Amino acid sequence: MNPEINAILVGVKDLSRSKKFYGEGLGCPMEQDYPNFVSFKLGAGSSNLGLYTWDALAADAGVPADGSGFRGVTFNYIVSNKERVDEVLAQAERAGAKVVKPASKVQWGYFGYFSDPDGHLWKVASGQ
Repeated sequence: MNPEINAILVGVKDLSRSKKFYGEGLGCPMEQDYPNFVSFKLGAGSSNLGLYTWDALAADAGVPADGSGFRGVTFNYIVSNKERVDEVLAQAERAGAKVVKPASKVQWGYFGYFSDPDGHLWKVASGQ
């Protein structure tokens, strides 16, 4: 078996809020729009990002919907330079994200983190 990730699905508490965050705030083009599910096209070569209502996605997986805290997963967005890291973090914050770790220089480059309206973590990084 050689698995491929064709779509990443995340559970959200308020589908309308998250749809606005990813579509209008971050500028992701919408691909599908249904009552309990929307999907967005991400950049070339990326998997699609799907948003399910939290309870519906938990039911789909057959698990309780009451999970909380760090989920052991982050999304990573690698950009070309330090300036772009700052631009993306600022755009996400204007769209309603919380910058949870401001960007800073590290040995291998520059990065920071934001969380979307449901607390899903995004790392924005550059090797420069």
